[in-house]
Order: sequence, then C-alpha cells, then structure tokens
Amino acid sequence: MLPSSDSLVVGLTGATGFIGSRLLPRLQARGMRVRCISRRVEPSRRRVAGCSRETVYGDVLERESLSAALKGVHTAYYLIHAMQAGGDFERLDRLGAAHFADAAAENHVRRIVYLGGLGDPGGPLSDHLRSRQEVGRILRSSGVDVIEFRASIVIGSGSLSFELIRALVERLPVMICPKWVSTPTQPIAMEDVLQYLLGALDLPEGESRVFEIGGPDRVSYGQVMREYARQRGLRRWMISVPVLTPYLSSLWLALVTPVHARVGRALIEGLRSPTVVRDRSALAAFGIRPVGFREAIRRTLATSLSMPSPHRKGVGTFLLRRKSF
Repeated sequence: MLPSSDSLVVGLTGATGFIGSRLLPRLQARGMRVRCISRRVEPSRRRVAGCSRETVYGDVLERESLSAALKGVHTAYYLIHAMQAGGDFERLDRLGAAHFADAAAENHVRRIVYLGGLGDPGGPLSDHLRSRQEVGRILRSSGVDVIEFRASIVIGSGSLSFELIRALVERLPVMICPKWVSTPTQPIAMEDVLQYLLGALDLPEGESRVFEIGGPDRVSYGQVMREYARQRGLRRWMISVPVLTPYLSSLWLALVTPVHARVGRALIEGLRSPTVVRDRSALAAFGIRPVGFREAIRRTLATSLSMPSPHRKGVGTFLLRRKSF
C-alpha cells in the first residue's frame, strides 16, 4: 500500500483525455496531490480544475522535459497513445515509453500505472495491439514497479472503439459487415476501468503485475452493435460479407465516420484479434465486479444522450495525437 495521501504526489499524463479527465477528479477525491503532465500547459490548465493539482510541461518525445515533470512523483499514470499520429505510431509509442521509463527511474518513481490492450501475446496481433503491449514491456524495463491493465473495448462516451460502433449504428440502417464483426471481445464499462486504475494505488509495492480486465460477457463486436441499436430503438440489418479485407474495411469506415479516418485502418486491423480475458487474477486482486456490457451501454446512453450535442461529437480519448502528447 502507498504512503498517506498527504505526502503522495501522483503524476498524470493524458489528463484531458477520455480516461485521464475522469480519473483526475477521483484522484482528487482521495486527497491525492495530482500533477498533470502535458505538452500544452495552458490549455490543460483551463480544461482541468481543482485545488489539489498542478499542471507542468512534459513531452514524452522530449526526454529532458520529463526530468522536472516527474521530480518528487511517487506514482505516475501513463495514459498516452500515438496511434492518431499516423503510420509511424509504433516508433513514437516506443520512443515515448522509453523516455518516460528512463525519467521515472532517474527520479525514483515508485510505480507506473499503465492502461494497455488485451490480446494473446503468443498469437498474431495487429500493429496497434502489439504496440500497446510493447509499451508495457518498455516501462517494466525501467526497474520501476509497473501495474499494467489490459482492456478491450471500453464502453463510455469518448472511447474510440465505442464511438466507432456508435457512429456505425447511428448512421447506417443497413450494414455490410466484414468478418471482424464476429471476433470475440470482452467489453468493460468506463467506470470499472477507473476503479481498477484507482485500485492500483492500494497494491503492495515491490512487484510489477499485468492484469487483464474485462466485463463478465464474452461477445462479438456484432453483438455489441446489435445491443446498442436495441437500446436506441433503431432497426438495423447487418449483412456479413467475408470478402472485405481490413484495408477495405477501414476505407468503408472512413466514409461513414470521417472523424475517425486517421486511425480507422489501425483500429480495424486490431479487431481481427480476439481480445478476451484469459487470466482472471484481477478479480481476486481488486475485488471489483464489473457490470455486463448491456448495463454499460445503458449507463453510457443515459449520460451521453442527456449532454448538449457538442459534447457528443468529439472523441477525447487517451489515444492521443502526436500533437497532444
């Protein structure tokens, strides 16, 4: 268990993203001194609020900037992803993780908490999923304790994978669906992800761990889409066409969800790989009982549909552009 919150400084990257913006007030509610680490300090200061946090400059692609940013930090949350940077995202992810790991070790950070992606490391993985898991290995190579959570679809407004599903179902009464709609996945509610991230603060020190997290339901992407349509009262027809390649799927996706065109192909390639929990040790370690995907969708709709429309149009996630590092 970590020291008392009075003396604990928590470093938070991605504080304005999908996960980070929701984690920040929960850390503050626990009395943590939160230091938001951002490459755009003034916009971040305007977007995050609270008396128990500070915002400092730090860019994971600029190694020297991280030395001051991580000084005095006990636990650091690494919620950064370069996928929206384009075709070179793997190299950027690798470089950013290496810089962060090195600076964390230099500053004697005691723990890094990282949110990555599910997928069998011994099986074929897409570039996206392989990069997510490589980042975890790089962070662990620092010698700092790393608590890595691996998740599949996070159901919540702003989650990139969920927003892709939402956009498809909302816009297409008839969907010509490639094979990936039958790939098994294990969705998890955003609130449950946040519980796990907070729970990492209470684990004993001295050991790095990888936890696979997901809800209780193993379903296909098609089932998630159908359930979303059912709860929205939308009649949708899904026609499976096995000849569509991931490349063609990404082009098709870009036509109906242009806001996601930059990451469509990388994300779609990841949908070919099953993303299910094989190791259930997280349930015992944290005592969290995640809700099912139907309840997660219900909660998301209850919240997001009550928001003014501008809040529903964007996709603010921890999958950050290069510009948002």
